[in-house]
Amino acid sequence: MSSILSGLKDLGLGNLEKKDIFEEKTKTPVVKKEAAQPEPKKEQTDEREYVFGKTHTCPVCYKDFKAPTVRQSKIRPAGMDKDLRPRFKNFDPMKYDVILCPHCGYAALGRFFHNITPPQAKLVREGISRNFHRLPEKEVFTYDEAFIRYQLALGNAVVKKARASEKAYLCLKMAWIIRSKKEAIEAGTEEVEKAKYLQTMEELEQDEEELLNNAVEGFLNARQTETFPMCGMDEVTLDYIICVSAMKLKKYDLVNQMLNILLVRSGLNSKLRDNCIEIKEELRRIKNEEA
Repeated sequence: MSSILSGLKDLGLGNLEKKDIFEEKTKTPVVKKEAAQPEPKKEQTDEREYVFGKTHTCPVCYKDFKAPTVRQSKIRPAGMDKDLRPRFKNFDPMKYDVILCPHCGYAALGRFFHNITPPQAKLVREGISRNFHRLPEKEVFTYDEAFIRYQLALGNAVVKKARASEKAYLCLKMAWIIRSKKEAIEAGTEEVEKAKYLQTMEELEQDEEELLNNAVEGFLNARQTETFPMCGMDEVTLDYIICVSAMKLKKYDLVNQMLNILLVRSGLNSKLRDNCIEIKEELRRIKNEEA
């Protein structure tokens, strides 16, 4: 991925591909990792059982359309990653979190879709709708198809001058989508050419880290300029996600800074506190090895 928004050219939005998400970007070196070989292909879940077409009225072009929406009664939680990315059995509802108007190209996460001001709608019509090439309407999405919808949502957020928190939250969820795709490839439910397996997994790892880097940058910006709750998160949750993501990115000074804030907070639950203590011990070990 040459940039977070690469791929939008095919939708008539090539002018967004090189656009910075935030004003400044910090590059994080990526450490190459050995990837496991793919598992034999497994039988895939029929995702049509988990979604239905819900009618929306676009707040930008005012046309009605149907978008795949998750049947909440069907999903089954299966734990959570350290950075609070939720896991589910048999089906990943995160693929359907973006609502896209097929008529004008306006896209946003469900929590933001209808919260757009008239000036922002005008910016979307001028910066997105004017050149948008309609995507084929589908009942269910692959990870690649879901990802292009996230890219559209992020492109819309940039064009409509959304808050830093919204753009950062999109980057975080895009990183989680990439991680889910990696796991699907490893499990054999997502196909990849065997000869390109290692290259594909390495590129996906780099993409995830680039997105996490942008998420951290945006959340730090939002933390200084916005009020809580932020994207449904309180201050403790946001600081924790920054801390865990910074650890993955090897931003150890930032990790230490966030740990010092988190470990004196009364609102930190026992599970997150244990994770923070574990991160602190890991950070101490790394610093001792570097000394």
